[in-house]
Amino acid sequence: MKSPVLTNQDKPIPASLTHETVLSVHHWTDKLFSFRISRPQAFRFRSGEFVMLGLFAEGVPLLRAYSMTSPSWDDTLEFYSIKVPHGPLTSQLQHIKPGDKLLLGKKATGTLSLDSLTPSKSLYLFSTGTGFAPFASLIRDPETYDKFERVILTHTCRAVDELAFGKSILTALKTDPLVGELTNNCLLYFDSVTQEPYRRVGRITKFIENETLSNIIGQPPISQNSTRAMICGSIEMTQDMSTVLKKLGLSAGSAAKPADFVVERAFVD
Repeated sequence: MKSPVLTNQDKPIPASLTHETVLSVHHWTDKLFSFRISRPQAFRFRSGEFVMLGLFAEGVPLLRAYSMTSPSWDDTLEFYSIKVPHGPLTSQLQHIKPGDKLLLGKKATGTLSLDSLTPSKSLYLFSTGTGFAPFASLIRDPETYDKFERVILTHTCRAVDELAFGKSILTALKTDPLVGELTNNCLLYFDSVTQEPYRRVGRITKFIENETLSNIIGQPPISQNSTRAMICGSIEMTQDMSTVLKKLGLSAGSAAKPADFVVERAFVD
C-alpha cells in the first residue's frame, strides 16, 4: 500500500503544526507499533505529556492526541500506537515508513506531569495497553526519581505479546547511562494479562483489592499517606482505577490543583 503521507507531504500546513520526518518504525504485533520522528528544535514538553499528531486525509489535517514515549531530554520523539482497522487515523498511520512526513502540533499538554502530584514516598503508574506510553517517558526522566523514593509501574494487556514494547523499554533502562542506576534501585514492575494464560491473569484493580500487588512487589498497601498515582488506559480502566483509589482515601488532582492521583483522558481513535 502506498503511504498516504507521501502523497500529502507538500501541502501547506497550519501555523500550529510542523512537518516532521519519520525516522524509524517497529511493528510489535499485528495490532501495535511504535515509531520515532524528528523533533523540532523549539519543541518543548514535560515527560508524560501528549501532543497532537497526524497526517493529511483528503487534503485536511487529521490529528489525534499521542503521548510521547521518549523522555523530555531526547533529541527525537517516539510514539506508541494501536492499529485500529477502520480508525480514521491509525488505519493510515500504521503504514508509515522512514522518510515519510507526519504533522506534529507545536504545543504539548496533559495531566500526567509530576507537578500535578503532591509530595510522597511512592509513585504508582497504572497502565493498560498503549496507556503505557506516557510512563515510558516518565521512567526515563531523572526528575521522577528525584521526587519519589519508589516508582511502581503496572502494565495490563489482553495478550502476552502486547507486553513486548514495555518490556523492551525496561530492558534498555538497565544500561541507560542517565537513569539506569536510579531505576535499578527504585523502579518496580508488575504486569498481567486478561485474555491469555500467563503468570498473572486479571485486571490490575483485582490485584490491588486482594493485595496481591503489594505482596508481590514487597510494598505496603496503597494509602493516602505514602502513595501518589497516575492512570492511563482505556476509559473503563481509568474509571475503575479512580474509584479504587478514591475508596483507599486518595483524591484526584490536576496541574492547577495538585493532589494524590491524576488521570489522562486523551485517546486516539
